[in-house]
Amino acid sequence: MAKGRVVNDIRTLRFLAGEMTQAELGEKIGLTRQTVAAIEQGKYSPSLEAAFRIAQIFGKPLEEVFRWEE
Repeated sequence: MAKGRVVNDIRTLRFLAGEMTQAELGEKIGLTRQTVAAIEQGKYSPSLEAAFRIAQIFGKPLEEVFRWEE
């Protein structure tokens, strides 16, 4: 079975969105700053619902925020 992981561009998107903090993003999507940090660092995969909410905040399709990397 191939191993892979979910990677994301949240840090870059936050920077481009006026240097939005992890806490600000968490507030907008209903997650803690710690959870946002863990998702951003690839230590935690968000629920599908949270992933869609994150993408929506940045006005991007899901696949421009999250992707699968082998």
